[in-house]
Amino acid sequence: MQTTRNTLLIVLAFFSIYVIWGSTYLFNKIAVGELPPFMLASVRFTTAGSLIFIIAKTLGISVKITKRQLINTAIAGFLFLTFGNGIVVWALKYVDSGFAALEISAQPLVILLLMRIHQGKKIKLMSFVGVVLGFIGIYLLVSQKQIINQENSIVGMLMIFACMLSWAYGSLFVGKADLPSNYFINTGYQMFTGGILLFMVSLLFGESWSLPTNWSSEVQISMLLLVLLGSIVAFTSFNYLLKIVSPEKVATSTYVNPIVALFLGWYFLGEQITMQSIMAAVVLLTGVYFINTKKKLALFSRFRR
Repeated sequence: MQTTRNTLLIVLAFFSIYVIWGSTYLFNKIAVGELPPFMLASVRFTTAGSLIFIIAKTLGISVKITKRQLINTAIAGFLFLTFGNGIVVWALKYVDSGFAALEISAQPLVILLLMRIHQGKKIKLMSFVGVVLGFIGIYLLVSQKQIINQENSIVGMLMIFACMLSWAYGSLFVGKADLPSNYFINTGYQMFTGGILLFMVSLLFGESWSLPTNWSSEVQISMLLLVLLGSIVAFTSFNYLLKIVSPEKVATSTYVNPIVALFLGWYFLGEQITMQSIMAAVVLLTGVYFINTKKKLALFSRFRR
């Protein structure tokens, strides 16, 4: 009975990191069509962080951390969420959700290169092949005329790449930083501080805030799903799987998320899927596979959505 229960939990957890994380691009795309991007991201992460603290208190989990841990979680929150996610949400105003997911799938490539530059780690043959394929896939993806000709699409592409650099630096930072030992509390502080910083950015850009009662039903549902499923359920599932199964199995979400995002964007938003996009997806994800099989970079993908 216990084995059956564990098997069910594992299946549900994989469903979460495959489908829920893949669907967050769709929900963000729907919401950013009506809400200012930094306000959207701020509400999502501040709410999710607050809910995590409430859940922790209910379960009797201590939320106390040291001053150094608070500073480090704020830094990580900025790199992963304030800049890393906030700018992606902004970029979704100008690029399709499926396109964004495909570009972001190259994140392990960026992390690998930064590890080479900043830590001097050698790139092994399989990983080098992955890097080459990754660059070819990215070129195929961003060189499409129908995408380049869209207004501000190039700016959107460049900003998503900047976000990937932020995530990569954040990944290297959290690997050495003094952070809360409880991953649930660690996540709560990163989301809450990242959300507060996004609130400040939103005020700085003069975004107009509105009450949820003034949002359309589609945006209300999207925000609810982003908070409860995308920010809490999927991330908890991710950490659960890291304890139960091997990291390379968890890393398969890197390959599935873009496919889910492409399908949902096509089905619900009418986003176009070109043959060149399909070719780019195959080449790019093959490159990511070569990188992940050697570097086990699953731990670095947790905050990107």
